[in-house]
Order: sequence, then C-alpha cells, then structure tokens
Amino acid sequence: MLYQSIEQLIGYALEKGLIEPCEEVYSRNMLLAVMGEDGFEASGAVEKRELCDILGELCDIAAQRGIISDSTENRDIFDAKLMNCVMPRPSHVYYNEHCIVFNSRHIPMKIDERAFVRLFDFVRQFPHYFVGSNADLPIVGGSILSHDHFQGGRYTFAMEKAEIETPFEIKGYPDVTAGIVKWPLSVIRLRSADPERLTLLSTGILSKWRAYTDREAMILAETNGTPHNTITPIARRRGEDYEIDLCLRNNLTTDEHPMGLYHPHAEWHHIKKENIGLIEVMGLAVLPSRLQKELDILEDYIAKGKDIASDERTAKHAKWAAQFAPELIGKPREHIRAALEEEVGRVFMHVLEDAGVFKRDEKGKGAFMRFTGTL
Repeated sequence: MLYQSIEQLIGYALEKGLIEPCEEVYSRNMLLAVMGEDGFEASGAVEKRELCDILGELCDIAAQRGIISDSTENRDIFDAKLMNCVMPRPSHVYYNEHCIVFNSRHIPMKIDERAFVRLFDFVRQFPHYFVGSNADLPIVGGSILSHDHFQGGRYTFAMEKAEIETPFEIKGYPDVTAGIVKWPLSVIRLRSADPERLTLLSTGILSKWRAYTDREAMILAETNGTPHNTITPIARRRGEDYEIDLCLRNNLTTDEHPMGLYHPHAEWHHIKKENIGLIEVMGLAVLPSRLQKELDILEDYIAKGKDIASDERTAKHAKWAAQFAPELIGKPREHIRAALEEEVGRVFMHVLEDAGVFKRDEKGKGAFMRFTGTL
C-alpha cells in the first residue's frame, strides 16, 4: 500500500511537470526517507488517483506508524512535507520566497477598496515582502479569477527599481507623492507614510479608471455593457513609507487583435502569446515551457547553418531568427545561446509595450497626462 501510494504521487508529479523523469529516483528516495522506509519494492502498474486521496493515505500510514500524531494540523504539515519531495527546488519557484495569499472564502477576485486594505495590511505585517494582485478581468488577468488571492515574495523586480519619470500632484493629497513610472506598461506610483490615505487615493484612481474613455487613445471603458478597464496593483514598503504601483489595464479586443489590443500582438506569439499577469507586469518573463526545447534546436541549427524553416518545431521562429542568425553562424555555442536569450528578452520588452495602454511615444505620454489630469 505504501509503495503504491508513493508511486501514485511520483506519477502525479511527472504528469503535472513538477519533476523531470531524471528526478524520479531522487524524489522517490526522498519520499521513502520521509516515510521512514529504507527499502523499496516496485508494485507494478498503478492506477491514477486524486492528489488529496494519495496524500490522505500517506498521512494515514504515517499516523499508524507513529511518524505523526493524527490531528488536522499535523496532517497538514506532513502532507506539505510530502509535496516538498516532488516540487521544484526554491531556486526554480518564480523568485525568492514566492508566496500565494489565499482568501479563506471561495469568492471571485475583485480589485476594490478592500483589496487595497488587504495589500497594505500584508506589507505592514511583512515589510520585507511585496504583495500584489492580478487584474480582475479576463485577458489581462494572468491567473484563476474564481478565487480571491494575492502573490508576494522577497524579491526586487525591475519595475520596483524603475524611477518616477513624470511627477504630478493630486488635489487633496499633499501628503502623497505621485508620478508616472518609467516603464513599458502604464504605471502610476503612489507613496505615503499613511496606508489609509493610499487606500483612499488608490480606490479613487481605480474608480476614475474604470469609467475612463479616451477614444483618441483607443481606450474604452466598456462596449455593449462589458467593462474593459481595471488595475494590477503591487504594494511594498520603502523604509517607513508605504508604496503602491497601479498598473492600468484594458482588455478591449478588435478585429485586428482578437486576443486583446493590449495583449501580446500576433508577431510575438511564436515566443509569447499568453496573458500578461502580475509577475510579468513587474518585469519577469513567464515563458511557455516549449520554448526551452525550441531554443535548443535553434541553437543547433544556427551553429550548423541549417534551415530553421525546415523543422516544424522551429519554423515559426524563422522570420524572427533571420534578423540575427546569419551573423551567428559558426560562432561558439555559448555565444549563440547568449544572443538567443538576449533576443528573447527584446521580444518580452515588445510584449510589455503591447500591454501598455498609454504608449511610450509623445502621443501616448500626452494621453496619459490627460488621464492624470482627471484625478
């Protein structure tokens, strides 16, 4: 029974991509050690089971063996220890101390005043962490919208390092520093020693943005009763001050851009066509797993001067690669790989620019100032 449950957990981890096939023996040995076993007997073919059932059975066995006392708290701790055996190492989870903060109630995600209160309450208690939320609309919401949650961690993203490019004042808030951040997306940064004041102001800006339309800038608050404007908020501490970045989002679709006008455009889909969520808003690319293998093949084809378009796995990259690959033919592999990764980074920059509702040219900056002028 024990060995079968361990195999079922290993099978689950492999199926979900939590571990690689080369890590199977390592993970199995870790599970055996946690269960107090010094040997293993293969049990042949095993049927699939729900994860909660597998963990429940392993906890039952651990309680029977006296490894844990059979209480809800101890079982929760122990099944986390079991899952640790089949999870990627921390250096591979998106960034240092990545955490997810769940609402205890199963309610949909919503950016509103209560969300801002919770964000600031979190960084008050954990000043060494940032915390943020994905947007609460499809296309611009990068995660499950059916359950209210935040993401945080002990990590400094590129957006946090970006400076305020255009400061502005907001009537009635002389105690708040406000400005537009120098960033590909459209971000307003607020800072104050008083989180309650920031909550009030953030709520007011959100309300203004939800109702804001600027047809010249192709920003529509709604079409046919469907709302388009929302915010991706990120809160942090700056010494004794509180700070929040409000990234303005819009999920409008058009005939030319059916997946979203402010979504990665089709020319970049060979690298990235998924939604731009909280982590990417802050500057860390979350790229599809297929890309790792495709870049390996590209590296080999470029090194050997082979036709990239001849392989169905890389044909979609041919037009992009043609811009830089000829100069890399015959170069050392490490040089080619570094160039490929740099070019992927350039694509990610374009993807973030696509997601910016106010573009980084003079026209876009003027449109952004029209909005801040309404605050």
